[in-house]
Amino acid sequence: MFRPGSRSWVVAVVSLLVLAIAGEAGADSKLRIIVIAPFDATALDREEQWMGEGIAQILALGLAQNASIVQIERSRLRSAGRADTWTEANLAQAARSVRADAALFGRLEKRGTEVAVVPELMDIKASGQDVTNLEPVVGPSGELFGRLAGLPATYARTLRVSLTDADAARIEKAARPTRIPRAFELYSRGMIAAQRGDQEGNEAAVDLLSRAIEVDPSFVVATYMLGVVHSSLGNRWKAAAQFRASTQLDATYPEPAKALGDLYLSQPRRLFDQAIEAYSKAIELRPFYADAYVGLGDAKAAKSDVDGAIAAYQKALIYNPVNPRVHMSLGKIYYGEKGLYYESVNAYKKAIDLDPRSVDARMGLGEVYEEKGLYKEATEEYKRVIEIDGKHTGAMYNLALVYEKVDPKAAITQWERYIELAAPLATEKDWVDVARQHLRKLKNQVKD
Repeated sequence: MFRPGSRSWVVAVVSLLVLAIAGEAGADSKLRIIVIAPFDATALDREEQWMGEGIAQILALGLAQNASIVQIERSRLRSAGRADTWTEANLAQAARSVRADAALFGRLEKRGTEVAVVPELMDIKASGQDVTNLEPVVGPSGELFGRLAGLPATYARTLRVSLTDADAARIEKAARPTRIPRAFELYSRGMIAAQRGDQEGNEAAVDLLSRAIEVDPSFVVATYMLGVVHSSLGNRWKAAAQFRASTQLDATYPEPAKALGDLYLSQPRRLFDQAIEAYSKAIELRPFYADAYVGLGDAKAAKSDVDGAIAAYQKALIYNPVNPRVHMSLGKIYYGEKGLYYESVNAYKKAIDLDPRSVDARMGLGEVYEEKGLYKEATEEYKRVIEIDGKHTGAMYNLALVYEKVDPKAAITQWERYIELAAPLATEKDWVDVARQHLRKLKNQVKD
């Protein structure tokens, strides 16, 4: 018998993990991995073009209720290139890049005084792609979104997902997050702003989502998303308040519980037990919530419960086999064990293969390479992180440390870049002080 936590024990558990996932092949084969693109609304007047995003939100909210449908986060499509309007060609390319089986998209058309939603489904195949046209939904623009709640279930059936009447009712309920059209318009505009991913976009999203909640104080999804945007802005207390408020509005909504787990896990005072409780609550509410299982695994790993962490990651892979976060988290476990170098590298590479823009996976891989003295490979990963996120202080700091070992002059330049970027940030104060010490020492060495 292996001692828990030993190298042999971890390898044995990993082997069991692989066998368990292989044994779930039947479950995996039933999954439909999809991407959802905003509908093309360029045929509408400018003030109505938010509807394209609105339809994508309705589909995402509804289909999140089904265990057989795995949604790829929209942010991961950016690696295939941003598109204001998705054509069949670039959508197919983006879907393939994230291992999707199908893409949900469509367009909006003016038909006299009414607006028509023309939904389409693209099956992604090795030989190409097939597009299926679904029945259009037509109505006056002010009434249209009241008629779209059945569209996610229509897509699910077209995807050959079996639905009971209860399943369809649950999907339709989730696809009608508010009954006030103006609130939904403000929410959709807020989501468009948030997806820009920058400070200005997030601040605009806070304003729009706050206004949506003013129009409909019972708008649970908007309340939750306001918390997500506050979290992106670094406003932890405001984020936590919104997550708790959304839980009070609807105790059966699992997203806020998972988000609270993320907050607990990232607090300066790591609240691991509270995080585990929050993730467990999210899983209780939605047993197939893959991201909540990843968070649970991360929290258990932080408490040195490797067995519990791997069990949680196993569940996550069953419900979402193309989730890069799982492989990244496994990479951390292998790295933490010190002896599992190859397993760590392979896990990080799998995460990067699934999501080339994962800065966390690239940072982890760079750190493993650096630990093993593979400075060229570490440099490449840190540089790639900086290409993706030019303000990533961790990558800039690590890159300077690597340069110290191979190119002191390059290290001087890199330390200066890091200090210029990080000096105004209160969270980087201690690191900047260390960087200045490194810089002075290097300059003295070069001078001598």
